[in-house]
Amino acid sequence: MAAVRNILEAKGNQIFSVGAGISVYHALEIMVEKNVSSLVIMEDEKLIGIFTEKDYARKVVLKGRSSRETPIGDIMSGNVITVTPESTIDDCMELMSSKCIRHLPVMEDGKMAGLVSIGDVVKYIIEEQKFIIGNMEQYIGGI
Repeated sequence: MAAVRNILEAKGNQIFSVGAGISVYHALEIMVEKNVSSLVIMEDEKLIGIFTEKDYARKVVLKGRSSRETPIGDIMSGNVITVTPESTIDDCMELMSSKCIRHLPVMEDGKMAGLVSIGDVVKYIIEEQKFIIGNMEQYIGGI
C-alpha cells in the first residue's frame, strides 16, 4: 500500500518554516517567493503550528487585522495534525477530508521529515492509477 514516504521520495522533503514572531505580512512575502500556500511555525526545531492562506483569509482579512502588525503566532493553527512517513495515502485523504485541511506535516522521530499537501496526495493517486491502467491495458492487449 502506498505511503507518505513514497510521496516524499518523489517530491523531496523541503520544508519552509518561520518563527512565531514574524509578521503575517512577512510570512506572506515568503509564501509568494517560495510559491507555497503554507508555512510551518517552528520554535527551537519543534513544530508549534502551521499558517495557511485560509488562516490569513479568516483570521486577518475578515477580522480587519493588519498583516504588517500581527505576529503569525497569534493567528497560526496550533495543535497541528501530523502523519508519519509510514502513514498510508488513504489515511492522509481521510484526515484531510474529515478535518477540512490541505496540509499535513510529516513527523519522524519527533522531527519534521516533510510536508504533504492535498495536491501531492491527489497527484500521487493519479500517477498510481495511470500506472495500473497501463499495466492492465498491456495485459489485456497481450492476450
